Amino acid sequence: MERTFICENVTSNESGHLCFASQDVINLTAKYGTPLYLMDEERIRQRCHTFKDAIHTCFGDNAYIAYASKAASFKEIYRIMKSEGMYVDVVSCGEIYTASQAGFPLRNSLFHSNNKTDDDIKYAMDNDVGYFVVDNEEELFAIQKEAKKRNITQKILLRITPGIDSHTFAAVATGKVDSKFGSAIKTGQAEQITKTALNQKNIKLSGYHCHIGSQIFSTEVFLRAAKIMIDFIADIKNTVGYETNILDMGGGFGVRYLPTDPVIDIKSTIISIGETIKELCKTVGVKLPTIIFEPGRSIVADAGMTVYTVGTVKRIPEFVNYVSVDGGMTDNVRYAMYKSNYTLVTANKIDETCNIKASIVGRCCESGDIIQENVPMPSTVCRGDTIACLTTGAYNYSMASNYNRIPRPPIVMLKGGKSRIVVRRETLSDICNLDE
Repeated sequence: MERTFICENVTSNESGHLCFASQDVINLTAKYGTPLYLMDEERIRQRCHTFKDAIHTCFGDNAYIAYASKAASFKEIYRIMKSEGMYVDVVSCGEIYTASQAGFPLRNSLFHSNNKTDDDIKYAMDNDVGYFVVDNEEELFAIQKEAKKRNITQKILLRITPGIDSHTFAAVATGKVDSKFGSAIKTGQAEQITKTALNQKNIKLSGYHCHIGSQIFSTEVFLRAAKIMIDFIADIKNTVGYETNILDMGGGFGVRYLPTDPVIDIKSTIISIGETIKELCKTVGVKLPTIIFEPGRSIVADAGMTVYTVGTVKRIPEFVNYVSVDGGMTDNVRYAMYKSNYTLVTANKIDETCNIKASIVGRCCESGDIIQENVPMPSTVCRGDTIACLTTGAYNYSMASNYNRIPRPPIVMLKGGKSRIVVRRETLSDICNLDE
């Protein structure tokens, strides 16, 4: 009986090896070593097409998809987004620079962050970033000041907090009234910052942005956010006389990390949100704005896999089994940060029965260096085996570090049965490059 996996681009072969994007993972580790990030380019492009097809079905050309590049930011990802006709959102000068180095047209970008420094603002304007997503009034005044110096008009969106609890992890819930992001509708601050923005001579208020959190599987939560935002647009039209041109609904679409996670139908979800927005606009008497969605994780997460080599296997009878690998929190800090779930398998023994449970731990000198606990493993797991962690395309390379002076893994892109390095493996000398 053929084994099934949580991701449709993960399979196994007759050799009992795990395959990713139709390529033998064990062969890839023999070629590139471990730890190793693998990325499936065809999966990334497929996800882009799914989002674009859905949004254009709803809105025609009056909508676009912006990839939230904090999920995975390196030059090749921006090249892919450019070729797919995607917009991107960026959150730092580093992401702006990376996109620029990849040849991405930054006029098709949105610059986020709750704390843009004066240097950030100057750098973004130097690079012709399309829209600033403005978090607060202090930032608004700083943008106005710099735009006035340059005698330009800067386009902005205002980040609005709709006051929704998406009931996901507290660390990734961003739509509540007390979020560190945005200006809340409930407190009156959203209306006030709208008025203030409209009075700035060198700023063009193009619309609003909201984001309610991450790992959301319920369409109903998105529909609630849409209603709140359309009602807000109508209220501002009636009280202030401003009618928005753009409504950015953010991202947050859930992805599967475990077999128990639900499958979200991206196309039907987007279409449902779109139809609701169109009906709401008719009901409250506002024009249909240009709609933006900003998926990140849901484009790249299951396009990624991280592969390790087992070192020490430690069995503590009646307590716990530890399987130590040659990576850890330096390449995947998410379990240490907020207990993120993952599916892990023994890639070179994929057909063997899993009859023990083990904690998969890293090599760092840190008790919290854990990738996942209670992982089903074959009792034969031993030094030299290969462990694969699925669904690591988002927030793994982005959050990687050199803790304990450990070099970061390479990223190898897979496409059409071929593989290529898109981010090289760090060397020991790389780690000291900035040292004096």
